[in-house]
Amino acid sequence: MKTLEMKEALLNKTLDESFSVVYNHSQYEEQYSRFIAVIEAFEGLFGSEREVSLFSAPGRSEVGGNHTDHNHGKVLAAGISLDAIAVASKNSEGIVRIKSAGYNMDVVDCSDLELKEEEKGKSRSLVRGIVSRFKQLGYNIGGFDATTASKVLSGSGLSSSAAFEVLVCTMLNHLYNDGKISPVEIAQISQYAENVYFDKPCGLLDQMACSVGGFVTIDFEDPSNPVINKVAFDFSSCGHSLCIVDTKGSHSDLTDEYAAVRKEMEAVARYFGKSVLREIDKKSVIENAKVLSEKISERAVIRALHFFGENEKVEKQVAALNAKDFEAFKSLIIESGYSSYMYNQNVYTCKAPKNQPLSMALAISHQILAGKGAWRVHGGGFAGTIQAFVPDELLETYKSTMNSIFGNDSCYVLSIRPFGGVKLV
Repeated sequence: MKTLEMKEALLNKTLDESFSVVYNHSQYEEQYSRFIAVIEAFEGLFGSEREVSLFSAPGRSEVGGNHTDHNHGKVLAAGISLDAIAVASKNSEGIVRIKSAGYNMDVVDCSDLELKEEEKGKSRSLVRGIVSRFKQLGYNIGGFDATTASKVLSGSGLSSSAAFEVLVCTMLNHLYNDGKISPVEIAQISQYAENVYFDKPCGLLDQMACSVGGFVTIDFEDPSNPVINKVAFDFSSCGHSLCIVDTKGSHSDLTDEYAAVRKEMEAVARYFGKSVLREIDKKSVIENAKVLSEKISERAVIRALHFFGENEKVEKQVAALNAKDFEAFKSLIIESGYSSYMYNQNVYTCKAPKNQPLSMALAISHQILAGKGAWRVHGGGFAGTIQAFVPDELLETYKSTMNSIFGNDSCYVLSIRPFGGVKLV
């Protein structure tokens, strides 16, 4: 459809079937308004006579396995209802132009895909890296124009960058490759762009959860062939809501903190002649703790122990959910949170020890939810968000308390999205 036809279809509510793939019926009005705004932005930049398609990619919530993916560990994660959306149309110029709401336009020439040092840390590098990787893998590439908008909070641990990467991949996949590239490979391409072109040494968790969607366990023992299993569990059946609290701390200047977690874990593995912690065992680390602390650091040893504990807890969490033992699951969530706080030490940064919004959010959550719910740091940590499983009878109290501390709309009540990156129309 051309842009005018697409807007008319949205206004006349004739796209309900397409939207039902990823949105609840109660969300249709809001989503239609979002897409109309993005279409109008597209028309303002690229004209109103273009054939366009609509795309969506979700953010993600990590539920178990905090900072394990980059050392080939296990995670429990979910695609969520907050998403990034796009309107896109092919062009014949071999130029990719992407204008995201609130940001400058990213422009990449498909004939110039070499890594550029001056682009590192910028969204344009992600676009260039994705197109480059498509070409390296033998897939079709080409120019397209797109406008995007996102409800995935930037710098909040909900993986706004991964949602953007998966969104770009999904557009290129459907515009030039008939949608034949699998969600797993989309995630791997996204990670490549972030690692190599953006220069952030992330693991594969964020991209995989955003690309695959649903509630999944992922075992990264072999990152080139991760084992992915869906978990059939409905949180709403347990009388709890999944909440994310945005403490308004930014991740933007914390890349070195995240990198240090991975580097220290891998340094422990290298002492044993291995590249990642998944290739060794906890017993070896404990038996060699003294020499490891002398040759690397005490913190590296502690972070390695966090890795092994989290791997074990993911298996226990899945077992608890499969057994429908939600109380055991909540206890494991709290244990995971304590491990992140004490062992992995990613709840606040030593650069600014007086600034501890995550610590405060966790402390207040403990006061409200002790003996009833569960709470933990969410995502990369150091700033951003916490996660909580809140009994429905405490939901309004929890939301109002968090909003009063961190600002209006700080507490998000999420639903699990069954699909990852998709072409809607």
